[in-house]
Amino acid sequence: MKQSGIQITRHACLYETAPAYVTDQPQFLNSAVRGVTKLGPHELLSVLKKIEKDMGRTTGIRYGPRPIDLDILFYGKFKIHSEILDVPHERIWERPFVVAPLIDLLGSDIDNDTVASWHSFSKHSSDLFELWEKLGGESLVGRNGMKRVLPVGNHLQDWSLKTSLMGILNLTPDSFSDGGRYISVEAAVSQVRLMLSEGADMIDFGAQSTRPNASKISVEEELDRLIPVIEAVTKIPEAEGKLLSVDTFYSEVASEAVKKGVHLVNDVSGGRLDSSMYSVVAALRVPYIAMHMRGDPSSMQNPENLQYNDVCKDVALELYERLKEAELAGIPAWRLIIDPGIGFSKNTEHNLDILTGLTTIRAEIARRSLAFSHAPLLIGPSRKRFLGDLCARPAADKRDPATVAAVTTGVLNGANVVRVHNVQYNADALRLCDALLERKQR
Repeated sequence: MKQSGIQITRHACLYETAPAYVTDQPQFLNSAVRGVTKLGPHELLSVLKKIEKDMGRTTGIRYGPRPIDLDILFYGKFKIHSEILDVPHERIWERPFVVAPLIDLLGSDIDNDTVASWHSFSKHSSDLFELWEKLGGESLVGRNGMKRVLPVGNHLQDWSLKTSLMGILNLTPDSFSDGGRYISVEAAVSQVRLMLSEGADMIDFGAQSTRPNASKISVEEELDRLIPVIEAVTKIPEAEGKLLSVDTFYSEVASEAVKKGVHLVNDVSGGRLDSSMYSVVAALRVPYIAMHMRGDPSSMQNPENLQYNDVCKDVALELYERLKEAELAGIPAWRLIIDPGIGFSKNTEHNLDILTGLTTIRAEIARRSLAFSHAPLLIGPSRKRFLGDLCARPAADKRDPATVAAVTTGVLNGANVVRVHNVQYNADALRLCDALLERKQR
């Protein structure tokens, strides 16, 4: 579509759904995009039909299996009725698998006249939001054959099924918690084996310290620490089926790590410390974790970076701006994961407010983009200084009980992924949290 002169400005989430009408066929993937084009509606239709043909679509059974099916749902403020094109698409109103991604392209706030006109086109309801609720709304997602998924590794991940646990592997001599313990490849692999045996779903490799006041190392030094460990870990049988993540703010490091077998890029800067990060990750076609931080690790705790009117609302707005830039650079919403950055440009009170205010962060993002608001939410309170301050535990490795409490609070308030040092304790906490959440939904 981009090659045909269509500028994509928004992506919906990705939905795996049961086939409709002709049910004896594989599951479908559904999404939607919003874009800008100089093509007229019928020219646009011709371009989309050519794309379908180029991607292998042939004439077959109506509603039967096909590699791709592209429809024009809306075209500006216009209604179009011709022999070959109806806009709005005539069957939007009866199809949850169309309305779900369509709603994702909007914010809960109506941001312009064109979007207002789309709401006015809605049949049998006052607007598209009411239509979605009449069809079943969010209650449809996760049941009735519809799942919101994120492509990662070689499968589609449904983050609503269970809270995911990310184990931290620091390959640095100066990390605040365990710096120097896993510098050798043998020690690193042994720790990975331990974390996987204790219940880690993914491992996050970090070869650059991002503790407060840490100074940057070069791309070359980071790669020298990182690549031998990734190469070793990808060869152990315990890692099969598990996800690997690289914690870096350098696009070159991200690229090399993915080439060696890493599945996700975890960027504490949210793209702010390397202008090439978004475009590189877009080309890599892997999930991107965008974290909130002001400044860099050496300046993030400076007084000017700790000023917030409302920390949850301010973090949500700043995260939204970064997600929007990432999306415009080519990372679709269905590959984004958000992290509010506990301990990064935050004081103790801010961190507590975020742990209890994750629903507020989602709601604030939803005002501007419902797709972004549905992104998996990651938190990383593990052994952070605010826990030590609150519990009088100056030694970082003595903060695991407080970490469990922080993780529990975050998960019960909506976190989907937790990043921790002590996998065993937190795996048990997540099992309890997931059981509580399942009971609550009954």
